[in-house]
Amino acid sequence: MLKLDHLTVIAPSLAEGVAHVRACLGIEVPFGMRHLYMGTHNHRLRLGEQVYLEIVALDPEGIDPGRPRWFGLDDHAQVRADWEEGRRLRGWVAGTEAMDASLDLARGPAGSLFGEKIALPQDEPSFAFSIPADGSLPLDGAVPSLIDHRGDAGYIASIPDLGAQLHALVLEHPDPDGIGALYRRLEIDRPPAIVHGPKVHYRALIETADGLRELT
Repeated sequence: MLKLDHLTVIAPSLAEGVAHVRACLGIEVPFGMRHLYMGTHNHRLRLGEQVYLEIVALDPEGIDPGRPRWFGLDDHAQVRADWEEGRRLRGWVAGTEAMDASLDLARGPAGSLFGEKIALPQDEPSFAFSIPADGSLPLDGAVPSLIDHRGDAGYIASIPDLGAQLHALVLEHPDPDGIGALYRRLEIDRPPAIVHGPKVHYRALIETADGLRELT
């Protein structure tokens, strides 16, 4: 079973990502961490009991991890193009305690559409993440990346809670029926609502102190 772990705003820079979320939600999302093993960094915000928002970008002072980074962040031109097109809430991450089984459910002749399981950080792994061989978003972000927290239920406590609550997540896609069937096959618990649209595009309705706001 896969369930929503966090939403991802994938930004050309952290400053742009934070400014976008501020404009949408009226919230200043606090800094999270530098991923020293991946050459990226983030800001994070709780959106409920076990769900959070991540703003993630390439760390200009970070290392080259020696393998493709997550979330397609190596493709700077594509990240910028998506950003300018308004595709800023670009995807989501699903939690699982059985990643191998989830990868197998999505396996075809070219391998699992989720990619391969990577233990991170490499020197002292504390979680596992799925990353396609080229680092791209699975199905252009229409399906989630996967994370296994390896039984650590306390990770969410370190993420700031400023009172925001996720109300709904909506995916626009040119083939809603096909993606809906894929979500069922992948055993996704309470997946995003799917509506027709020209390409992958997410909208999240989030309850804030100022009322219901939309993040795109």
